[in-house]
Formats: sequence, C-alpha cells, structure tokens
Amino acid sequence: MAIPRWSSLTTPSGVVFFLLAMCFSLSAKANDVAQRAQQICASCHGASGISSIPGMPSLAGQPKVFIENQLVMIREGLREIPAMKGILNGLSDPDVTALAKWYADQPLAPSPARSPDAAKLARGATLAKQALCGTCHLPSYLGQNQVPRLAGQREDYLLTTLTLMRDGKAQGRDSLMTNALGGISDAQLSELAHYFAHHVGKP
Repeated sequence: MAIPRWSSLTTPSGVVFFLLAMCFSLSAKANDVAQRAQQICASCHGASGISSIPGMPSLAGQPKVFIENQLVMIREGLREIPAMKGILNGLSDPDVTALAKWYADQPLAPSPARSPDAAKLARGATLAKQALCGTCHLPSYLGQNQVPRLAGQREDYLLTTLTLMRDGKAQGRDSLMTNALGGISDAQLSELAHYFAHHVGKP
C-alpha cells in the first residue's frame, strides 16, 4: 500500500482516508494469515475449529490469549506436539495473534460426542463444583484470558489432558492443575470430562 504524502493528510478527509486505508490493509493481512494458517490447521482441528478427530482438541471459542500462549510455546519448542513439529516455524507474533483471534471468534459448538449419560453428567457437575473449576474457567466453563475453555471440548481430549495434568505430565501446562486434581480417581476424571464435553456454556 502506498503511503500518502503528509500534505494530503492535512484535511479531515485526508486523515479519514489514511486511517481507513491502514485499517483495511491490516485487516486484509490478518485475514490472509488466518486463512492460510487455518488451511493447515483444519486437517486436524476442523474447518471451523470443531474437531472430529479422536484425541484432537477443538479450538473454536477458546480465549484468544490462551491460543496465543499455546501457539508460541509450540513454536518455540516449549511444548512438544509431534504432529505439529515444524508447522509453526516462521509464524511471526502478529501472525500468531491473527490466527488466535480467528479461532477465538468462531462460534462455540459442542464437539461430536456420544449421547450424554444423565447420571454421569450429574456426578461430573458435582465434582466440578467441589473442585472449584469455575473459579478459573468461569462458572460457564468458557475460559478466560490464559485459562482454556472446557465447555464443548472433545471428551476424549479432556480425559487425556486431565489425566496428564493430575499426574504432572502435561508439558507446557499450569502446574497448579496437578494440585487441583490431586486425589481425583480415573473414574471421576471420566465424569468431569463427560460433563464438560456436554456443557452448553451456561452457568
């Protein structure tokens, strides 16, 4: 984009034109980056960020800051995911932000899952309250800032991640979760995962 000469910005219309042109350029770049990167991510995380692949997380509706943090850690090798090795090489910080915003703006929808078990849902809801999950993840379990969304996430992914966190094996994740999940059995983690996966995102 050619930058207008300063003399053309001395009028109100010139200033408005310049600002609109800059915004359009930045918006177009962000859209291009998101579309280009999303084409790569879609094969595993779904075209709209809703995963249909077992064990693969959905990204739609996740907090922007959370996605940014995870992408940077993966890019820098602080969190190793074999399937993503090298994919983020060369992705700049502005590109990471654009991609994170794109996924954060996608409509939230529960990922594909089997029909809910009413008794298991009830036990999971009770456990979630007892463990105070809503303190950080919000009562809606939609997450905030660097805290991920739990509502509507794939059940299998949630169970695997919760287990790794409890056992202190979740690389690049908040170590506080190890204490928070301490003493919770495998069966109880399964109930939590079932509850969060079927949660519609309301308190």
